[in-house]
Amino acid sequence: YLKNFNNDSPLLQQYPLSEKLLAMTHVFKPSDKKDYLVAAKGAPEAIVDLCHLDKKEKERILARVANIANDGLRVLGVAKSTFSGSKLPEDQHDFDFKFLGLIGLMDPVRDSVPSAVKEAYGAGIRIIMITGDYPNTAQNIARQIGLKNPEERITGEELDKMTDEELKKRIKTVNIFSRVVPEQKLRIVNALKLNGEVVAMTGDGVNDAPALKKADIGVAMGITGTDVSKEAAAMTLTDDNFASIVAAV
Repeated sequence: YLKNFNNDSPLLQQYPLSEKLLAMTHVFKPSDKKDYLVAAKGAPEAIVDLCHLDKKEKERILARVANIANDGLRVLGVAKSTFSGSKLPEDQHDFDFKFLGLIGLMDPVRDSVPSAVKEAYGAGIRIIMITGDYPNTAQNIARQIGLKNPEERITGEELDKMTDEELKKRIKTVNIFSRVVPEQKLRIVNALKLNGEVVAMTGDGVNDAPALKKADIGVAMGITGTDVSKEAAAMTLTDDNFASIVAAV
């Protein structure tokens, strides 16, 4: 399938990742074919949903995802489709996707992070992980860096169903928030502040700006960070390294 993508297949449209669907789709138009080529990638559960698979097949794939994530890999699902209409649909679900498979990506923890986490704990600083990763992946990485209480976690889906009071209570012990979209970070910051915590928040995207601004101290990424996130933050890391935050403290 990939061999069909070349310089003669311009990108015509992109369906961006959203809070409702953690997947993105690109539509290409090869010069030598009448049909559009459609490629999707994203969270495995989102790709499975796009492919409209039956319950048994969903369970089989997601069980495999859990096994891959338990090894600390970030997992992406991929799917393909073709489209022959004259007008592209508005929704990704309107394509007839075929599930292609899973991709496991290793994002090694920096050598300096475990010692920086330990040093932060020694200074009385609590660390919370907020990530878009699969829950099992987040928990594996949390164990690698020495994050406290890695057994508990809250997903973005669970967060949506919680009241502010429930979140205030759970956030006292939960240090891992997975499958979180940037918009939900503001709720997490608010819950911590309502509990009387002094909050330092890190982020790099445009959607992180509200949480960076709301935190007592917003910390932007100097290399990968957007201009908006840097303007909203109180401090900018020139090396994008967590250990630099601990050194600054």
